Amino acid sequence: MHQKLVFYTFLLISCFEIRFASTTSDAITSTQFLKDPEELVSRNGNFKLGFFRPTNSTSRYLGIWYNNKPFNGQLEVVWVANRDSPIKDLTGMLKMSDDGNLQVLDAQNKIHWSSNISYKANSSVAQLLDTGNLVLLPDVGNTSIWQSFDHPTDSFLPQSTLVFNQSMPDDVPQSWRSINDPSRGQFRIVSLPRSLPECAIMEGDNLYYRSGPWNGYVFLGSSFPRSDVANAFSVVHGQDGTMEILYELVDPSIVQRFVLTYDGSLTQKHWSDSSKNWETVWQSFGSECDIYGKCGEFTMCNPVKAPICECLKGFVPKKVDEWSRGNWTNGCVRKTPLQCEVKGDKSDKFLLLRKIKVPDYAQRILASPDNCESKCLGDCSCLAYSYYPGIGCMLLNVSLIDMQQFSTDSVDLFVRLAYSDLQGEGSKRKVIIAVIAITSAAHIYLITFAGKRSRTISRETQFHDLPLFEFAKLATATNDFSVVNKLGEGGFGSVYKGVWDDGQQIAVKRLSRASGQGLQEFMNEVELISKLQHKNLVRLFGCCVEGEEKLLVYELLPNKSLDAILFDPELRKLLDWHKRFEIIQGICRGLLYLHRDSRLRIIHRDLKPSNILLDEELNPKISDFGMARIFGIKQDQANTQRIAGTYGYMSPEYAMEGRFSEKSDVFSFGVLLLEIVSGRRNNNFHDHESLNLLAYTWKLWNDKNILSLIDPTVFKPCYERQILNCIQVGLLCVQEFPTDRPNVSTLIFMLDVDDFENLPRPKEPGFTRSKVCSTSSEPQNGQEGYSENYVSMTAISGR
Repeated sequence: MHQKLVFYTFLLISCFEIRFASTTSDAITSTQFLKDPEELVSRNGNFKLGFFRPTNSTSRYLGIWYNNKPFNGQLEVVWVANRDSPIKDLTGMLKMSDDGNLQVLDAQNKIHWSSNISYKANSSVAQLLDTGNLVLLPDVGNTSIWQSFDHPTDSFLPQSTLVFNQSMPDDVPQSWRSINDPSRGQFRIVSLPRSLPECAIMEGDNLYYRSGPWNGYVFLGSSFPRSDVANAFSVVHGQDGTMEILYELVDPSIVQRFVLTYDGSLTQKHWSDSSKNWETVWQSFGSECDIYGKCGEFTMCNPVKAPICECLKGFVPKKVDEWSRGNWTNGCVRKTPLQCEVKGDKSDKFLLLRKIKVPDYAQRILASPDNCESKCLGDCSCLAYSYYPGIGCMLLNVSLIDMQQFSTDSVDLFVRLAYSDLQGEGSKRKVIIAVIAITSAAHIYLITFAGKRSRTISRETQFHDLPLFEFAKLATATNDFSVVNKLGEGGFGSVYKGVWDDGQQIAVKRLSRASGQGLQEFMNEVELISKLQHKNLVRLFGCCVEGEEKLLVYELLPNKSLDAILFDPELRKLLDWHKRFEIIQGICRGLLYLHRDSRLRIIHRDLKPSNILLDEELNPKISDFGMARIFGIKQDQANTQRIAGTYGYMSPEYAMEGRFSEKSDVFSFGVLLLEIVSGRRNNNFHDHESLNLLAYTWKLWNDKNILSLIDPTVFKPCYERQILNCIQVGLLCVQEFPTDRPNVSTLIFMLDVDDFENLPRPKEPGFTRSKVCSTSSEPQNGQEGYSENYVSMTAISGR
């Protein structure tokens, strides 16, 4: 009797331990399986995997949901395996098949779902990660052979990538059939076969919602908060029509996801710790105007007007009776035919529409802002055009459809009309242009006046837009500016690492009292960067002015400057080609903001690798604005008697004549681009006597041996065309004469073209006939070096 009691006690404990392990483990193997109602829990407890039953349903589904974060008392499910083949009882199980596949089975061993891969492993492991991703790992290696992120149901989670591929049309988010039925519904997210990357929501075979084109930051047809999108998404548009959207949050503590609801709305949901519930932050459908083509062709949909649809100027309803009854689907037609071939004053004109959703079927062409209009006017099929940074010139050659009036900043659209339909608009447009010109001139005057006046008034007034820190607080944060905390130094002074009381790290830039050159640069940086905010510019927290002490306080970027990694034989391996291209694009976006999109028009004048700082994800941020200058709205170039910058990155016209412009920054970027591709420094190029990197690149280009330039640590055949495209763009940027170089908006377009052979052919770069002198700040004795400072100093050299 005693032995039996011991046996049953042992059996009970064993069963409890097996049960306990199955509900807390994050993985299953070929010898362990998951049986309803057992659950897997991810390592840090973020997600659970198990069988669940929707409300008012008797069916059972294997799914993944947020752990301890219910919505109105219900599970917040993010992925469902057997969504179209439910199990009717509690006999479901998840196990590994003999061929290494994951399978959902019932008591009769009927397969309700399978990972369906051809890879065979003897002892595969399935693991639930804290990202909500279920991965299948082989017996050898840590690379997953299958993952749930590649097969989404209705949700899009952080750290995942949506891949839109025509050969795999089913592997896209598709809504539930109803709020309590996870089977495939009517709505799915797709990429549109357009020349510009766009997403859409389809209802069956009908287009239901269109995102508008991607401009490098956001989809322009969306009312989504711009800052959130810019920090969360990146888009890759492949030459074969594929598109990838990477969803990555900077702050991992934020809990959010996107879900395509059963009624067709893409919704961003955010977990609130205060309310202990899920809150809707944004959704794609804010009004009827978000429905694709709600008002028909040649119409504008405005959600704040009644009725919401109206014909564009110069157009009338196609079917008046239907229009008057509120049926706008047939749209509008043109009152007066376009003249097209007529020249002179009575030729076709353009009507300006502001803050517009770009119509469908926009085609991007290579054209500057100045000749985008002439490109459209010279094409009889062109009905409208638009120019937007990050995209460039867009022409509309088909009926204008799916237009919407936004209340926030968006795209300016120019609609082509017959001359007679725009009579009277010309004088109005002149008045508008005059007002803009006067306002801009006044703005520039105020900036200039404020800059001069600030030298004679109190420091509180000088820095009223910027937080002021006490010197004692900065001394404490940097441990009295300890040498241990010193990050680097230059002509300005030294930079120190600091830590606030709350643990936030900062970089403190301290003006040297012995510096005769730093005061002007200090004031310049305060005046400029405090007014600039962009994810590819370093962030200025504040400053300190006490007696002779002048300090700037920046965000601390953990990966130092670009040259610290790019020119290090070992660290450069961290920068594969994908990451290098992202850095190139990020620098471009930062420059575009400085040149065209910020409140001020800024010429940096000292773009170089040590002035490109890298955050924890190796994203680039342009720094050091001590040499930067403000340009007027219509100013093309300026002159200076004091040449300041770094030789090797200065353009010929600036180094020799003191003339600088946007094209000066483009030249510097071209040098930087070729350095990123080659992994070699322009100013310390010792492989070929009397040649710098520009000359060496030009020689290889003419010898048709340009592949020799590429850093072997990043070269792969799959990247060859993109890298060659970058080299050609780099050569176009460093051409001797400014007029031959592209502007930054054209540059961004060039980097994204499908065929580099259609780009202009570069001419000989400037500074190729003799070796460029390096400044004292550059490494000597033939050694490749890097700047050790997080916020680098500007090297200043006279001509």
